[in-house]
Amino acid sequence: MNGGIPTSDPVLILDYGSQYTHLITRRIRSLSVFSLCISGTSPLIILELYVDFFSTKIKERDRVMQTFERDLHLPVTCVDATEKFLGELKGVEDPEIKREIIGKEFINIFDNFAHDLETKLGTKPTYLVQGTLYPDVIESCPPPGSGMTHSHTIKSHHNVGGLPKNMTLKLIEPFKLLFRDEVRELGKILNVLEGFLKRRPFPGPGLAVRVLGDVTKNNALEILRQVDEIFIQSIKDAGLYDSIWQAFAVFLPVRSVGVQGDQRTHSHVVALRAVTSQDGMTADWYHFEHRFLDDAARKISNNVRGVNRVVQDITSKPPSTIEWE
Repeated sequence: MNGGIPTSDPVLILDYGSQYTHLITRRIRSLSVFSLCISGTSPLIILELYVDFFSTKIKERDRVMQTFERDLHLPVTCVDATEKFLGELKGVEDPEIKREIIGKEFINIFDNFAHDLETKLGTKPTYLVQGTLYPDVIESCPPPGSGMTHSHTIKSHHNVGGLPKNMTLKLIEPFKLLFRDEVRELGKILNVLEGFLKRRPFPGPGLAVRVLGDVTKNNALEILRQVDEIFIQSIKDAGLYDSIWQAFAVFLPVRSVGVQGDQRTHSHVVALRAVTSQDGMTADWYHFEHRFLDDAARKISNNVRGVNRVVQDITSKPPSTIEWE
């Protein structure tokens, strides 16, 4: 880092408001980037920004802010951008457009925050440090150094293909040629807390890519938050959390007929997804015991209003990606 960042420039380390993707507190890559920055000898000015937007999990904002204070003893600025994001995404169903909108809005927030800091500090933050990983780059565009001019875009990651071309902050991505398991090992070398190293991946766009279709319809986000909370807690209670690479719920844009309390229902369907993987490039679906699935499905259908059917995704990567969008 010493050779790449002039000591006179403040470094803006920013990340996104969704589980496991907050600066320092939620995502392994972000905490490792932060640790790498402060391990240098140059007197860097590091500024933390947490963007709280609609696509987070239950009580996520409180968890993040408490973690900063309790575990890291660091100040953080929280920007509530919920209404802005929801307004931009209303009516949008295409997952690629979702990711582009989210990436653009994050950078707009970062730029505005940087301008505000210029007044307070007398100098504008110059660099944006991101924890971009190699799989993000591979899935978004031709791999660097491959010599390829054309490649299929699997999905535009918000921190790669979703970034606007005219952003004013200079981008630094020290991990862009590393896989997630390599970042975990680097985190150990940098003395990242073990609890953070065990956290599971979560997409930067958050629940926006786990609600298929328009995220503003059918109370989808609130329903998904409740389902996901029950599913993840069930995994923890069963002692399976450390055996699974990633687990989450998906809100499907379909309804099914059911019967609850002797009443006909026409309610929503949710899918449960859990996979094992080494680096995220390939993955196998996790084989839960039938008793676990039965228990989780009963808890969800009995406790989440508006859901009457639970299904499990048993597809590996490939042919599917881990996330549905």
